[in-house]
Amino acid sequence: MSLLDRKRRQNLSDGLPAKKSEGGYEYMSGFGNEFASECLPGALPEGQNNPQRCPYGLYAEQLSGTAFTAPRETNQRTWLYRIRPSVKHYPYQEEEAGHFTSDFKDVPVTPKQLRWKPFDLPAADRVDFVKGIHTLGGAGDPCTRYGAAIHIYTCNSSMANKAFYNADGDLLIVPQLGTLFITTEMGKMEVSPNEICVIQQGIRFKVDVTGASRGYMLEVWGNHFILPNLGPIGANGLANPRDFLTPVSHYEDVETEHVVVAKFQGKLFSAKQDHSPFDVVAWHGNYAPYKYNLKNFMVINATAFDHADPSIFTVLTCPGQLEGTALCDFVIFPPRWAVQDHTFRPPYYHRNCMSEFMGLIYGNYEAKEGEFQPGGGSLHSIMTPHGPDANCFTGASNAALNPVRVADNTQSFMFESSLSLKSTTWALKTCEKVDDDYWKCWQNLPKLFNPNQK
Repeated sequence: MSLLDRKRRQNLSDGLPAKKSEGGYEYMSGFGNEFASECLPGALPEGQNNPQRCPYGLYAEQLSGTAFTAPRETNQRTWLYRIRPSVKHYPYQEEEAGHFTSDFKDVPVTPKQLRWKPFDLPAADRVDFVKGIHTLGGAGDPCTRYGAAIHIYTCNSSMANKAFYNADGDLLIVPQLGTLFITTEMGKMEVSPNEICVIQQGIRFKVDVTGASRGYMLEVWGNHFILPNLGPIGANGLANPRDFLTPVSHYEDVETEHVVVAKFQGKLFSAKQDHSPFDVVAWHGNYAPYKYNLKNFMVINATAFDHADPSIFTVLTCPGQLEGTALCDFVIFPPRWAVQDHTFRPPYYHRNCMSEFMGLIYGNYEAKEGEFQPGGGSLHSIMTPHGPDANCFTGASNAALNPVRVADNTQSFMFESSLSLKSTTWALKTCEKVDDDYWKCWQNLPKLFNPNQK
């Protein structure tokens, strides 16, 4: 690549050079920036978006992530300059969706605490990312543009000449086992365990893997993820904008049959085309996929007594209809120091007006060590009580309150939603991973009450 090409493959909005990951992929840094990237010198039109003839014989195409009339501070769109417009494909045909669903009308309902053992890796050969998606639960309706769904994926094969896009909403992907090599219309990303990525509504992508892979996925309908406001924390902290990475442009000029799979109103449809959908030579805008390494999260915590609410661990939030209440938050519990005096330091017993789904990427979760396993999950529904198990309570109640390192080799996370989530039949029965003994972890909590001793 020439020096001129390298200079052009930059975040032209703020002059920050493209960064390189360990895998050699290049990225531009910043959250929600106006990015610009081109593979060929001068591929981006100067001074306008849609010239009569685009450079290099490219087609101009706009991808809108918000309404045209959305306020400037929330308006999201990207201009793509591609070899062929994305409209050039054969008619859509409905596909079998398997256990990938957005329909929660006729599924079982239960308020009980749920915990799943690690989900099995595929037994069959050639299970790609899309085929390996299984829905655990959700609420709402993509047709009315408000709701969310929680999925797990298990796969062992690359998508090859297949692409996928979600017309219903955004996807937040959390790898737990195996690295994902993701090709998008805007460029390539390498996403490993302890990293996340967000691929917004409508953006086409494919996932390549080098072996068995497993992870979690949060789907939101009706809004996009943003960074949480910091309030009295000040200007810095939590997930810093500079640590989010968006890929630089990369294109394929390939004239072989490809299949594009669309998720539309909860169903899957496929369309064949005679060329690669990843033929974008240049693009500019603020609607593009991104990745983030969870090790960069700046933890804020209590240093005197008691707990701050777990909202201080929020990486990304998708705003809901009620101000101050999220459609979904993505929250992590990273390694940190605990130093509070006169405090029961693990998570306290709790009932919540939000639904809480937890997953474990690696290590042990402090409140249920050994029982909650990587690759599994738990769901505590709205107003269902939950908290540390009996062993954790006994240990933490009697521990010396010296400064201690919490969960030094672990990473757990939570999808927290204001929606009352329903679990699918697959999640409750078919997958055969429900831990039927979960409720027993609290049964040995002793009665300690003594009216004669304070």
